Amino acid sequence: MKRMFDVVIALLGLVLLSPLLLLAALLTKLDSKGPIFFRQERMGRRFRPFFIYKFRTMTQHAPATDGLLTVGEDSRITRVGGFLRKTKIDELPQLLNVLKGEMTVVGPRPEVRQFVELFRADYEEILKIRPGITDLASLKYRDEATLLGRSTNPAEEYVTKILPDKIRLGKEYIRNSSFFFDLTLILKTLRKLVEGRIHDVVSRRVDHSEDHSPSMRG
Repeated sequence: MKRMFDVVIALLGLVLLSPLLLLAALLTKLDSKGPIFFRQERMGRRFRPFFIYKFRTMTQHAPATDGLLTVGEDSRITRVGGFLRKTKIDELPQLLNVLKGEMTVVGPRPEVRQFVELFRADYEEILKIRPGITDLASLKYRDEATLLGRSTNPAEEYVTKILPDKIRLGKEYIRNSSFFFDLTLILKTLRKLVEGRIHDVVSRRVDHSEDHSPSMRG
């Protein structure tokens, strides 16, 4: 049932969101040099590697030069890329991974080989199922880059604190996995996206009003 649900959701998503996907692809191409899509190896079910798809949000050679983590206001992120990241539109091409059977709509987020090998015993349990587009960890760490940007050692922060917590949440998802639990996480994800967009709009309006407010003089 879960696989059928995944296929239906992925097909509907690709069809209904096709205008948005085409616009994002066009803007990505016009904004900076490089391919439209970003492909990166991740570890899938039963430790089978696959390439995850995203809209490219960084300058062309950024991933090869600056490591695996995105931290704070990363200078490698393009203008369009920043918007795609905030709205999570950059993640939509993963619907193709779902159709190919490499991912599921709801499930523990896929990690790169380097981090999986650090916690291989834990991933023996987690990678019994397909990795997903959204899960408990995605909701909790929606602003992961900002969180890492506050750390003096982002790599250590990720490996010693954030990743172990993501693993814990991945195991929690597996223990509670059901069709209705998946629906709940999808709805929570959509709500977070809407709330985040509203927050951005309100913040910009507040900043704009402050910029144009008269200064107080003594």
